[in-house]
Amino acid sequence: MEYIVKNWIILVLMIVYISICLGIGWFFKRQASRGVKEYYIAKRNIPGWVVSLAFFSTFISTNTYIGQAGTAFSAGLSWAWVGVIWTGFCMMTWLVLGPRMRNQTAYLSSVTIPDYFDFRYQSSFSKALRILSAFVIIFATLWYMAGIAKGCAHLLKSILDIPYFWGAFLVIFITCAYTVWGGMYSVLWTDAVQGIMMFAVAIIMVLIPFIYVGGFGDLMTKIAMVEHVTKAGKPMGDGLVTFGALVSFAYILGIGFSVGMKQLAEPRCLIRFYSIDNAKSMKFAMIWTPIFLGISMICVMGLGALVHGMTTNEEAAFLVKHTDQVVGWMLAKFGNPLISGICMAGLFAAGMSSLASVMLIVGTAIIGDMWNVWKPMPKDKIVGRTKISIWLYCIIVFLITLKPPAGIVELTAFAGAVFAASFFPAIFGGLYLRWGTGHAAFWSMLIGIVSCTLYREVFRVNIPALKNIHEIFPAFILAFVAYIVISKMTQSKVPPKEHLALVFGDGKTRS
Repeated sequence: MEYIVKNWIILVLMIVYISICLGIGWFFKRQASRGVKEYYIAKRNIPGWVVSLAFFSTFISTNTYIGQAGTAFSAGLSWAWVGVIWTGFCMMTWLVLGPRMRNQTAYLSSVTIPDYFDFRYQSSFSKALRILSAFVIIFATLWYMAGIAKGCAHLLKSILDIPYFWGAFLVIFITCAYTVWGGMYSVLWTDAVQGIMMFAVAIIMVLIPFIYVGGFGDLMTKIAMVEHVTKAGKPMGDGLVTFGALVSFAYILGIGFSVGMKQLAEPRCLIRFYSIDNAKSMKFAMIWTPIFLGISMICVMGLGALVHGMTTNEEAAFLVKHTDQVVGWMLAKFGNPLISGICMAGLFAAGMSSLASVMLIVGTAIIGDMWNVWKPMPKDKIVGRTKISIWLYCIIVFLITLKPPAGIVELTAFAGAVFAASFFPAIFGGLYLRWGTGHAAFWSMLIGIVSCTLYREVFRVNIPALKNIHEIFPAFILAFVAYIVISKMTQSKVPPKEHLALVFGDGKTRS
């Protein structure tokens, strides 16, 4: 009873939020189950404002609101430049990839990213390329989902004292429920609701340290020179406000590019372009998505550095080694149940929006792009088996989350690097380069995932000089060069002109 009295406001807000998500999933259950296009891409009839908010909320997860925000506690305000880089990639994604991907996937009747590779390149390697890309999705998203669930579980532990095990269980399987019920319809509409919440919460959270300390001037004066120490035990001094003092510029670029480039290559982001209903909606989303993202990044990415103004030396010594817990600690220290409840709901929204998208992408990859390619099944079986595969995948993710191999930021960055190195050459080449070949797409993708993993686990871990040189740089360069070179070497495998005319919409227009 004492627990309920203390936390009833937070619990009520969380229950209302979760009920809305489950209600949306249940509402779209029948509509989503009508067929593959309905379940996988919402039949391409979602308004632009929904897709814009969904893209924003999907890309910016608890990995950002908890992991990246907390990292600024040890990295200082310099970490905000990561958000600037991400916003730049967001603009690039919508301007460079969005319109072409929407049109080409519609011309080809593509419903997943792997089947786009298959239909676009039309070669003896197309089926293998489709299966390989599905494997990349399954591999990379394991670590990404584990990072999201870890962040939410720590938050529940800090605010509501819910054990880590049960926190991870709740966030994974509640999200799984509404995703399985409503497919892409529930994913996009819940994402839109979650996007609104996340935007508001980003603004609320950045105000908390200023309110706690007593104003802008007082807080900035307090963090300009602190007695707190780094992980290595060295005094921070003015490092929180001095660019590059606590974290190298190379590492900022590495995280900025590896995560930011996910927008250019990650299926959970790119699949948004499939569902948008018309060109007018696309233009709306092209303008507003970077705005939503940019404002949120200004508020969130330097938050951890501001939290130093709320801490004692002993508290700072703990948090600098456990940055994934900084945001939860901040809310607990602020001690306002209403604010904590609102922020909890928004932070859960950040995690669940990304989890839902990834769950659906994984389910479509396993069934639509692996099983159905290896052994074709009746169309009326695809949606049902996709739902089962999502449940099974979530069980695996839950088990990994119980003992995650790294922190939130590193898990996210590695997943982003794998997607960027593996997928971007094939996606960009498919959208822009008529002379790109399926052979090049396949081998560049394989080189991308292998070089990314090897560099991280062999070179970056064992060679101190490479510690801050993120795997995204060598892996991406190798994969992109491989795509160009192999395409030039296999020009006899370029798809027929008639097919390319269809892909590039020669002589056609779309609304």
